[in-house]
Parts: sequence; structure tokens; C-alpha cells
Amino acid sequence: MINRHILSYSLLLALSLLLGACDKFLEDDPTDRLPADEAYSTLSDLRLNALGAIYRNIGGSSDSQGLQGTARGVWDLNTFSTDEAIIPTRGADWYDGGIWQNLFLHRFGNVDFTGDTWNYLFKEVLACNRALERIGEYAAAHPTEDVTLLKAEARALRAMFLFYAMDLYGRVPLFTSSNPAVQDIQLQPRSVTFKHIVSELQDVEYDLTNERSSQLGEYYGRVTRPVVQFLLAKVLLNAEVYADDDWTDGEHPDGAAMMWPVDGERLNTWQAVETYCGKIEASGYVLADDFADNFSISNEESPELIFTIPMDIYNYSNRFTQQFRSLHYNHAAALGLNGENGPCATIEAMRTFGYGTDDVDYRLGLTYYVDEVYAEKSFTPVTLDDGSPLVYYPMQVALDVSNTAWEKTAGARMHKYEIDLAAMSDGQLRRNDLVLFRLADVLLMHCEALLRDGRPGAEADGLLNRVRDRAHMEPRTATLDLVLEERMLELAWEGWRRNDLIRYGQFTRSYTDRPQLEADVKGYTLVFPIPGETLTACGSEQNPGY
Repeated sequence: MINRHILSYSLLLALSLLLGACDKFLEDDPTDRLPADEAYSTLSDLRLNALGAIYRNIGGSSDSQGLQGTARGVWDLNTFSTDEAIIPTRGADWYDGGIWQNLFLHRFGNVDFTGDTWNYLFKEVLACNRALERIGEYAAAHPTEDVTLLKAEARALRAMFLFYAMDLYGRVPLFTSSNPAVQDIQLQPRSVTFKHIVSELQDVEYDLTNERSSQLGEYYGRVTRPVVQFLLAKVLLNAEVYADDDWTDGEHPDGAAMMWPVDGERLNTWQAVETYCGKIEASGYVLADDFADNFSISNEESPELIFTIPMDIYNYSNRFTQQFRSLHYNHAAALGLNGENGPCATIEAMRTFGYGTDDVDYRLGLTYYVDEVYAEKSFTPVTLDDGSPLVYYPMQVALDVSNTAWEKTAGARMHKYEIDLAAMSDGQLRRNDLVLFRLADVLLMHCEALLRDGRPGAEADGLLNRVRDRAHMEPRTATLDLVLEERMLELAWEGWRRNDLIRYGQFTRSYTDRPQLEADVKGYTLVFPIPGETLTACGSEQNPGY
């Protein structure tokens, strides 16, 4: 019963964070001080006060909260455990009890924030359940009013949080109450959760509006039909992983043999992915003219973005810490910000981008700061304390660079998002919306689905090369390996690398200063450990290997 009280407390905490209206949908609103008959008296109040806090909590302002933007949470687990990025130990900086080394080395049982991430995700699942209860109560009291859209949003949000939880932890509980009993929080086989998520998303798809979520207006920051279609494509693309309940036996189901009902047809997994990707394109999403437009200060104007975390200096409390954590102290100071001189790209990432070769990808300089760096706008060189130029050394990065000549300067640093010179809170409170889902990812998922379905050729090539053409890169003949490479080039620092590598069977291989552990060989590290308090409450066994 202890866990039940913890869950209930988390829900009450979530429900105390309520929001404003329309284009201010994610603002704080003191509805926790309103009696229930006022907070839920109209359909508009119901939307704001039942769903508002959930939407706001997609982002976060403290560690382990939010899907992206904060430290020690979903994004860190999906990024610093991969061949894309690393947080080296830099002398007295960034050891932090060994958690960053352990995350990179896949010693996940020694990473102390995996439990905090679990708690965040299921706090939001509970909040979704509570919202659905409120919506049901309102519908019973107002039988002539249509709550279909609100109910669909709450179910879609719950499915989204379950997707992230299933992807990270494998086995998760499925419950529909905001005050679940112990027997309701039993861990389910991953395949059960996978099918449940697909079913939930399919059930609500056509109850949602087709409006754009990433643009200012009534649906800004909200789940709409294209958001659900993106999630369906993403979840189904990983079907061979999620339908596998024993990730330690080296075998997995065949996606082509799995059949799914889609708009009255029976399609195999790859055909279903293709269909959902096609629906998004048919809704009018197009690639932005310039890759950088997706990460500009005014990126809500991009025609490519599908789902974002709204950001604003004054209206929202969401933080963006990734750039703040990555930049050298002097580099950040030259921008009028602050920096922690930590995360950087791996050597594998630099090789993929062609750093130091005659075939450098156009996106390198838009994604990373490399070599000598300059202050934005003024283009004056950034210097170290001794007056010498600040130079980042991309190929000198390692797990521990302490006591080397490049202790403070090893590694390419995060660029990607336009620097907001008006940013506050050390550059963390800024105006660039954080990108969760966008069309370039859809095109690459579509291409991959065609290839996995045994249909290489002009259509697959065209999808890949639309992304490459926008990046001013030469066309290629699409193969699965080249799609994975393109996903690093296009989607670096966007939180998908772990998901991609597991799907491709490459997550557990050795790379930059990272040997393959015995647990990697046995497949244990394809998921993170379940928090101990959850195991105690539900009487379940831990994930294998922990």
C-alpha cells in the first residue's frame, strides 16, 4: 500500500500545476485554489484544468522532468547511452559519482536517475487517468456537451507516456485509475503494452483535429491527429523490438508477419508504417527550406514541425539545458550566457559527419561547434583565460580526458538550436520551441519501412534524398545502413539515437572508449532497470541482468 500512496501523492502534485488558455495554454493558472465545481464548471475549464498540467509537464523546469530539455531524464537516457554523445570526466568536473561514465558504459544499475525518470512518466500516466475521470464526470453531468476531443487527447497523451516508458524499461504496468490498487500495477510483458499503445492511438486518431500543434493558436502544444499518426509510425517501426518479450535470447519476431488493421485494411507492420507516414505528408507538412529553420528562435513558423515543447521567456517555465550544459564556460560567457562545459559528440558522430575529410556534411556546422569558435553576431574569436583562442578538439574526446592538454576543450559541442541572445536563466529559458516530432523523421521512417518490406527502388531513394537535398548533399541509393547514418546526420541531439540503434541491433556494440560488456552481449542492457520501490509494491522480478 505504500506505493499506492506515493502514486496518489504524485497525482495530486501534478494536478496542482494548472494552466491558462488558448495560445497561453501552457501558462500557470492557480486553479489548485479553486473548488472543483468552479475548476470544471464549463467545457473550456475542463480542458484547461484537466489537461493543462499534463501538457505543461511534457517539458520541465527541474531534473528528470519532461521528455526533453532538462537533465537526468528521458533525453539523457536516450542520448548519453549511445554512440552519438558523451559526457567526459574533465578533471574535477563531470564525474558526479560516476553516473555519466556508467550511463555511457551501459552500467545502468549504477545510474541513479533511472528511477526518477520512471516516476516522472508514471506521474503523467496517473494525471491522464485522473483527467479521463474528470472528463467522464463532466460528461455525466452535461450529457448534451461533446467531450470526445478532450477524451481523445487524454488517451493519446497517456499512450505517449506509456510509449516512452515501454521503450526505456520494457515491462511497465497498465492501469486506468488515478488511484490504482496494488494488483493494478503489475508489470506487463512488453508485447502486451505495445499492442495496447497501438490500439489506444488507433482508437483516438479520428477523434482528434487535423490542426497543426506546432503553430501558435488554439492547438499550440496539444496532441492533434498528425501527432498520433507520428507516434503510430514510430511505435510500429520498432515492432520487432516491442513485440519481443525476451530481449536476451538473440531472437525477435518478424515485422512482416505481424498484421494490423488500418482504415479497414489488414497491413503488415511496414505497410502500416508507410500508411501513417503518408497520412502526415498528405496533411500538408513539408520540409522547411533550410535545416536551421527548425531550430530558430521563431521555429513555430516551420512547416515541418509536428509536435514541440512550447518555449517562451515570460510565459512558460520549461527549460532547455542541453546547450547550457555543453558549451565551454568562456564560449557561453561570450554569448552573455552561462555554460557547464560538459556534453559533446563522440568520435563516431564526427566520423559520420565527415569531420576532417573532404566530404563534410553540410549539417556539421549547424549541429556542432568545432575547432575555433566565435561569438554570435559579432564573429569575434572566443578566448581562454590566458588570451589564446578557444578551440574545440572533436577527435580528442574520451570517457575521461582529465590531465590531458584538452581536458576542458575535447569534443564538438552542441549547436543545433539558434542562440537566443535574449535568453534568461543562464540561457535555459529561451524562445526556441523544443523539437519532438518533425517531417524529416517521417520521411526517413517511411524510407526505412519500404526497405524493411523488401521494396528498395525509386520511392525509397526519393524519400532519403529529399532529406539529403535539403541539406545540400549528394543523392544516395537507399539502404538500411545509409538510413541509419542519415538519421544521425539529420536528427542528432533530438533524442532518438538509442531507439534507432536498438532497432538496428547496434546499441550494444563497442564504440568510442566503450567496450562491450557481458551484459551487452546477453542483451540485458537493451532496457533499463525497474525502480526497486515498484518491484516491492507489485512483487515483480527485476529486468534480467540487474
